Amino acid sequence: MGLFINIVCVYLATIGFGLLVNVPKRALNMSGIVSVSGWLVYFYINTYISGYIFANLFGTFMVGILSIFASRYKKMPVIIFNIPALVPLVPGGQAYQVMKSLATGNFILAKSNLIQVVFIAGAIASGFLFSEFLNQLYIRWRVNLANKKSSEK
Repeated sequence: MGLFINIVCVYLATIGFGLLVNVPKRALNMSGIVSVSGWLVYFYINTYISGYIFANLFGTFMVGILSIFASRYKKMPVIIFNIPALVPLVPGGQAYQVMKSLATGNFILAKSNLIQVVFIAGAIASGFLFSEFLNQLYIRWRVNLANKKSSEK
């Protein structure tokens, strides 16, 4: 039951953020689906396989790949699906802890939390990088395949 509540909250948070940043209405549902899929990958990897860094990497990779598919399906820019779907994976809690620790003078804890934030942000950036790299490889493969077929005729 707890997992279902988390899924609903992730979906609603994505839709709410999408409304705040003026995502077109016809893209909101797909953004929510992309977000829930990425968060489920994150949750599974974080819970059963590895820690939060790899979970963020693969969760963001899933968001990136599904955003590409969603953008092709809806004929809209990829960023319309990427940005709202990323909200559940952003390390806002850790960033808050950094600021709180700095304000209270606990510099050792602030340093530890800051390192977590940097690694998570790097994992998020790497996940998007890998998904776009895979997309570019696919596009080149299709172009080469089309060129090969046209030269055989």
